[in-house]
Amino acid sequence: MAKIVLIGAGSAIFGLGTISDIFNSNVLKGATITLHDINQVALGKTKDIAEKYNSKFSHNFKIEATTDRKVALKGADFCIISIEVGHRFDLWDQDWKIPLQYGFRQIYGENGGPGGLFHSLRIIPPILEICEDIKTICPNSFVFNYSNPMQRISHAVTTKFPELKYTGLCHEINSMRKQLPDLMETNYENIEIKAGGLNHFSILLEAKYRDTKRDGYPIIREKFNTYYSNLINKYDDYHKSKPGAERGVFFQLYKDYGYLPITVDSHLGEYLQWGYNVADHDGINEFYNNYRNKCLNFHENASAFSHLFDPKKEIYERIIPIIEAIIQDSNLEEEAVNIPNNNLIDSLPKDIVVEVPGNINKNGVSGVRLDNYPSGFRSLLNNQVGVIQLTTDAVLNKSKHSAYLAMLADPIVDNPKAAENLLETMLDVQKEYLGYLS
Repeated sequence: MAKIVLIGAGSAIFGLGTISDIFNSNVLKGATITLHDINQVALGKTKDIAEKYNSKFSHNFKIEATTDRKVALKGADFCIISIEVGHRFDLWDQDWKIPLQYGFRQIYGENGGPGGLFHSLRIIPPILEICEDIKTICPNSFVFNYSNPMQRISHAVTTKFPELKYTGLCHEINSMRKQLPDLMETNYENIEIKAGGLNHFSILLEAKYRDTKRDGYPIIREKFNTYYSNLINKYDDYHKSKPGAERGVFFQLYKDYGYLPITVDSHLGEYLQWGYNVADHDGINEFYNNYRNKCLNFHENASAFSHLFDPKKEIYERIIPIIEAIIQDSNLEEEAVNIPNNNLIDSLPKDIVVEVPGNINKNGVSGVRLDNYPSGFRSLLNNQVGVIQLTTDAVLNKSKHSAYLAMLADPIVDNPKAAENLLETMLDVQKEYLGYLS
């Protein structure tokens, strides 16, 4: 039977959410689930809850837990990474708010802009260490990453370890499952989509009715204003934020480029020099505060995780169907995977990791080429190329200068002296994690 290793399993939402999805898989019955985290207390809580529901529903999985990564990886068939470094929200607050003091009007500070750079510089080194162990201990395993910033982590990993069977995954594509049935007035099973771009910066290229092959975009355009206005008025069911449900950048991109964005302002706006001017900042702050409280109090709130283990619940993370497809060699069509470009999207470098549809079988994950990608939106994607490549260079060569150049390449950054001062401040404030740069 398969051995699935969850790296970062002490993270309540990732660990328990993924375990519950595994529990609902008939294909994986009897598999070994190995939980790994460096936080022994959080790891113990996750293991106790998992064992409780494993026993309650007689799932017959073998559950292990260890703080020793090398032990965890022995015999692994699938490695799923979702980690953070340090106190996540304290550091996130620094990433988000300190650059604002230097005049850089960034949004959210998680994946793009200066905040995304500092987040990347902290988290990429430990993920590369994890991948080094995987290369040594279980080189044939399939590696899936959920950690952000996905674009920069994935580029660093695939640059240093091109031989790894690595894929980045993100659940933002699930927003289409929630929105398109209402927009297109049909069940999601009758909708065929094609979306792509960069992670958190992706658009819906096609939406068709499976039964008639009819283009769904005319009705999407017809209903767009009414549907999203109503969605905002009742709050966004997906992000549960108010008052604008994070649709400022979303609306602007749709208006100017003519394609439905996959996600909302807190992600889209991080990559745009004009994003700050149109973003729904109230909605972003509301979502961030709710998300922070949910994460920090997850283990203490039994109702927060009890519903996860309902045998009838819908699988949320796509990793489980992907693992099943690899085991069964089923040629699954997956809506969004993050892999090196290699001509999947024209005019983007081969090494940049793009988010495209994928095909899944026993050999792993392969991408679907997106022909005739819109040149206007592709120009926005290309604005991120140098940022991503220079971030990887900064980490691999421990180069402070490359980190500075990565910041100067970012569309958000418009003042080199302020960027230099910001970098020095962050190197001091986060020296425990960024001290390797010289």
